[in-house]
Amino acid sequence: MMQTPATSDRQIMLHVQGLSKQVSLQDRTLTLLDQVSFQLYAGETLAITGASGSGKSTLLALLAGLDSPTSGSVQLVGVELNNLDEDGRASVRRHQVGFVFQSFQLLPALSALENVMLPLELTGDRGAKAKALDILEKVGLSERLTHYPRQLSGGEQQRVAIARAFVSTPAVLFADEPTGNLDTQTGQNIADLLFSLNQTAGTTLVLVTHELKLAQRCQRSLNLEAGRVTNA
Repeated sequence: MMQTPATSDRQIMLHVQGLSKQVSLQDRTLTLLDQVSFQLYAGETLAITGASGSGKSTLLALLAGLDSPTSGSVQLVGVELNNLDEDGRASVRRHQVGFVFQSFQLLPALSALENVMLPLELTGDRGAKAKALDILEKVGLSERLTHYPRQLSGGEQQRVAIARAFVSTPAVLFADEPTGNLDTQTGQNIADLLFSLNQTAGTTLVLVTHELKLAQRCQRSLNLEAGRVTNA
């Protein structure tokens, strides 16, 4: 499914070349990722699949600049991450990247509205409240603005997390098992929401999942086995 895009003039959001990650143990070197290369264009959706321990989370961390590779390179929205220090990579994430996690990662002391406003407030956006209200309405939570995470269902918490990820209109959204902690129907609803917002906002979506049906909804897929791509 790693097809060539129909138009070659679209912006490349991710350019990955020879990406490898190794860690040294007491008596050997363990290869977590081995020579991964691909390109992803603006607005595309990519599923990263594979068994537990295949390197999915390692790859996601490298793509987002949360970790550094042993060799190879990642260009994220045209920026070579290897050339940046941690502050520089954090700046790229803050302005270009959104995250959705399996465990939601909401701040328990903040309401739904405050959780969604937070990334905008961190960048000094004076329109934070209005933008947060708008995105929360789009995800169907306009009646739950003042509720805290503990007062929300799992599906509602994940909708807050998705709203928080999209509110700053990121160029790339990384989603790590976004339906993993949800029942089947709620997971379906969350997947529908993710792809709907992806189309509306034109955000490039990189989705780590073990669910075949969810992966099949993506335009492209990349399967890992023992750190190597098996479907280039």
